[in-house]
Amino acid sequence: MKTKTIALSLGLILAAGALYAADPFEGTWKLNESKSKLTRGTGKNTKVVYDSRLIRDKVTVTVDGVDADGKPFHSVWQGRFNGKDYEVSGDPNSDMRAYTKVNDQTLNMTAKKGGKVTATGRIAVAADGKSRVATVSGTTAKGKRFSNTVVYDKE
Repeated sequence: MKTKTIALSLGLILAAGALYAADPFEGTWKLNESKSKLTRGTGKNTKVVYDSRLIRDKVTVTVDGVDADGKPFHSVWQGRFNGKDYEVSGDPNSDMRAYTKVNDQTLNMTAKKGGKVTATGRIAVAADGKSRVATVSGTTAKGKRFSNTVVYDKE
């Protein structure tokens, strides 16, 4: 009986680990500036971390970067990939963000500030899971239009 219990427990642990590893967004992503096309004056997200283990049924997206003035920022978003707005803290350009899962490797994103859409984009993880591309366009806090193609490598 003890052997069956241990075997079952081990099986469940391995299955849970496989499910966690199966999400291509999970993990830490570092900006590959040489492959990215950034509009001058928009700032940049230098590191993005997706983690669904912290809060049950929710994803935490943590972003570190520099704003349009070169000052560092740290933002945190917690929510679901269901297209609904969830609060984001620390982002100079948005106070709400919504993600919609298109498929297992693609998300659509909408950012808002004061109820007004400031950016929309698509985030796609490469088939090999080693990189992702975020194509984002919108308007900066200073009213400047931008269109960025940002490449990240998985750490």
